Amino acid sequence: MGICNGRTVIITGAGGGLGREYALAFAAEGAAVVVNDIRHDAAQAVCDEIVKRGGRALANADDITRIDTAQRIVDAARDAFGDVHVLVNNAGICRDKMFASMTENDWDDVMRVHLRGHFCLSNLLARAWRDAAKAGTPVDARIINTSSGAGLQGSIGQSNYGAAKAAIAALTLMQAAELHRYGVRANALAPAARTSMTENVFADMMKKPELGAFDYYDPANVAPLVVWLGSAQSADVTGQVFEVAGGMISVAEGWRTGPRVDRGARWAPGEVGPAVAKLLADARPAQPVYGS
Repeated sequence: MGICNGRTVIITGAGGGLGREYALAFAAEGAAVVVNDIRHDAAQAVCDEIVKRGGRALANADDITRIDTAQRIVDAARDAFGDVHVLVNNAGICRDKMFASMTENDWDDVMRVHLRGHFCLSNLLARAWRDAAKAGTPVDARIINTSSGAGLQGSIGQSNYGAAKAAIAALTLMQAAELHRYGVRANALAPAARTSMTENVFADMMKKPELGAFDYYDPANVAPLVVWLGSAQSADVTGQVFEVAGGMISVAEGWRTGPRVDRGARWAPGEVGPAVAKLLADARPAQPVYGS
């Protein structure tokens, strides 16, 4: 009897890497899984693996960045398994360049897949869950978004990716606040793991250890938190961003109002400098941008 028995999960970008591990772990805990990936063969291979282990899964290759095609994903999930209870927004791409060398396409492609990709399915399901709750049907739903350390602390050469991931963290806070009344909980992850997006950029750091040693960057290490967040057991947790890697789970502390000074009147430009210097001296320093 798994902690996700009777629940249906849609996972985007689930044909490999983190998404694949999430799909396998959800299925092992009793969930029916819609494995969405633009590479249909990859999605089907994950489904075949789940079914071989006795689970239920459906492969889907529809585009997550358009409302009409995202609706097809939701419809396919309902046709196969009934209600949808959990959405894991995992799909993403990288177009890494220094900011001064970045092109318009580099920017737009990353924003489309990450940020718009997080919007379309979430919006469709949020509407359905809201309408169900208003009609008196109990809702116990989850949105699990994917942010990144690049979005929380910044990362040299990833201004497009980091900006999208920072926006996703903020989106999670607003989803949590707005949808709580309808029985929906929204949280986000900032995972560190070996995937097709990271294994080349961080090859030395994320290389597999010697046989028998704990593989800190194995993407399977992230899956237990994701599955728990998708289960009924996480009903009291919403609006959080979790950093996770290896055996470490951390709750990220976001932007908050820090030290302040109030002159009680308009500042003269020449007076601002000393006031800012005092504020910065009193404030807790931000984590350094990765790579700086």
